[in-house]
Amino acid sequence: MISYNAFLERAAQSPLAPLAQNLSAALAEGLSTTRYGDLPGWYEALAALPDITPGKIDLLNSVTIGTAEDAPPEKIAQLENALRALIPWRKGSFDLFGIHIDTEWRSDWKWNRVIPHIAPLQNRLVLDVGCGNGYHCLRAFGAGAKQVVGIDPSPRFVVQFHMIKKYLGDIPVDLLPVGIEDLPSDLNIFDTTFSMGVFYHRRSPLDHLRELKETLRPGGELILETLVIEGKQGEVLVPEGRYAMMNNVWFLPSSLTLLSWLRKCGFADARVVDECVTTTEEQRSTDWMRFHSLPQFLDPQNSTLTVEGHPAPRRAVVVARKAR
Repeated sequence: MISYNAFLERAAQSPLAPLAQNLSAALAEGLSTTRYGDLPGWYEALAALPDITPGKIDLLNSVTIGTAEDAPPEKIAQLENALRALIPWRKGSFDLFGIHIDTEWRSDWKWNRVIPHIAPLQNRLVLDVGCGNGYHCLRAFGAGAKQVVGIDPSPRFVVQFHMIKKYLGDIPVDLLPVGIEDLPSDLNIFDTTFSMGVFYHRRSPLDHLRELKETLRPGGELILETLVIEGKQGEVLVPEGRYAMMNNVWFLPSSLTLLSWLRKCGFADARVVDECVTTTEEQRSTDWMRFHSLPQFLDPQNSTLTVEGHPAPRRAVVVARKAR
């Protein structure tokens, strides 16, 4: 079982106190074994992790914990069996005691595109919305953040995170099984808020921007990474059906449109710091994510289009400051 009692107690005595208020019910619902029938099996895998003390940890340049020499082969095999029980692993990659978890996404590529353009994370209070298994949360802590909170409503990702954190000790990085709609409104506490790979899944993009703004202190920084289209200000793609085989994609604005929306919602200094087409080297099937991925989502005769005939995935990173 995963308990958040200690987190709530610590948060109540810290700047996170407004976040901790009235969150107990949402946390319990987010890890409800009645709601998520696979959760007991994932808990068993978590409990099956062997105790190993890592000889080294690197969260600045990667997520690398220990080496194969830190434990006998039978413990390493036990560890890999437990980790594989949580397949698919989508964000990463991770290296645990010589085991390379080759995730669907090369999330380190995204991180490397983001980190040169944002305010230094040293001593900052960081929120990561829709953080998946917490890969970028750990990288933010490795970059010097004082405390990191990730939120994601998928219990599989939450358990994956706790598998990794077992070997990191009691670091101030927590992943809560909730969505942004479960957070108290007008938090106004985080120095930096990340929303990466979430925006296009929200039915109301302007409401999501307002939700993100409410998490930030005045002057706090938003890092928003999302699917976009090429186009002028005002242009938006609203797929009627699926987009790249996803059925929950609602709005793909042009970058100029996205900047306009940010200004309208009370952000200042909004700028695109990176924009690129997603490649099949960055998102693909692996031994740790054995389902279809980007190569199967593109038109086999024309890789500039999705299988539905939409423009192929193009992603932009936008950085903005809370102005009001």
